[in-house]
Amino acid sequence: MYPKLEVYPGKIKNNTEIIKKLCKKNNIKLAVVSKGANNIPEVVEALIAGGADYLADSRIKRFKKLRSFVKNLPLMLLRIPGPGEIKEVIKYADISLNSEIEIIKLLNEEAKIQSKMHKIVYMLELGDLREGVYPAEKVIEKIKEVNKLSNISLEGIGTNLSCYGGIKPDEKNLGKLSDLAKKIEKQFNQKLNIVSGGSTTSLPLLLDDKMPKKINNLRIGESILLGRDIESLWDYNIKGIKKDTFILKAEIIELKDKPSKPFGQPFVDAFGHKPSFEDHGKRKRAILGIGKADFVYPDQLIPLKEGIEILGASSDHLIVDVEDVEEDLSLGDIINFNLFYGPMLYLTASSLVEKEIINWR
Repeated sequence: MYPKLEVYPGKIKNNTEIIKKLCKKNNIKLAVVSKGANNIPEVVEALIAGGADYLADSRIKRFKKLRSFVKNLPLMLLRIPGPGEIKEVIKYADISLNSEIEIIKLLNEEAKIQSKMHKIVYMLELGDLREGVYPAEKVIEKIKEVNKLSNISLEGIGTNLSCYGGIKPDEKNLGKLSDLAKKIEKQFNQKLNIVSGGSTTSLPLLLDDKMPKKINNLRIGESILLGRDIESLWDYNIKGIKKDTFILKAEIIELKDKPSKPFGQPFVDAFGHKPSFEDHGKRKRAILGIGKADFVYPDQLIPLKEGIEILGASSDHLIVDVEDVEEDLSLGDIINFNLFYGPMLYLTASSLVEKEIINWR
């Protein structure tokens, strides 16, 4: 059945080993973000086999499944918890990222009920304007309150960069995180086991040997699961990284010569947008049996057959120009695609896309 997503855990293990080696060389622990692959068990196995120090996900609802087969690695909750998630956070997560003292106090009360000690990483706002204490220096006062709580342990501090505001991690903002870590350790006479300096977008600092020395944790997903952004967006090449870890396969369900520009009175598409088109005359086009409901971003699919151009998509149809494909195509032929992170995130989570594990065990 198609559409189908082929998954290659052996290649993901390879990528984990490479990023782990890079991190270890710089005394950094690796929290592998498994959410991008929707915690497919074989992928999680590959991440563990490749040397993950932590497994991290943003949705506590996925932790129950994760906990069922991950026994010996700490689980880190990436998205700051809400009041309605407190019980599950304490039950399933070993560490949670936090930015609100009121939530931390609720975690403390639930940890008492469950007779657990829960670890937190206090997040600081350093410019990206997602979660974090602002201004960052105020974390000192917050930690005074945290240290009074009986069932909460301050495991460390961290920050998020480039996920919302597109702010680049650099020596200045991560240097500030490093300086605050030193200040906290000195003032409170306690070691921070985690000083978490961001995600895949922080790897260029490692590769350039510019990572502030106090940073000892990174939360890496894309560079392990796909390995594409660091080269395509940042122009760095990490030797040995595999980029064909997921292959999308979709079936041709219509194949016709048609005008390249829609005709009739222009209005909006199914998503309320006003598309624009150039007129290139009549062209051979194929419709594939997959659409935005499965991958959201058609422009982040990479056709593996030369001569294919992605034109666009509706909810359930992907339209491609195949005029320049050398061989003859037929109804039922399968077209393969590599992926960027966005489509991978949605495709792995879709129950309507078949998953096939290739060459593992």
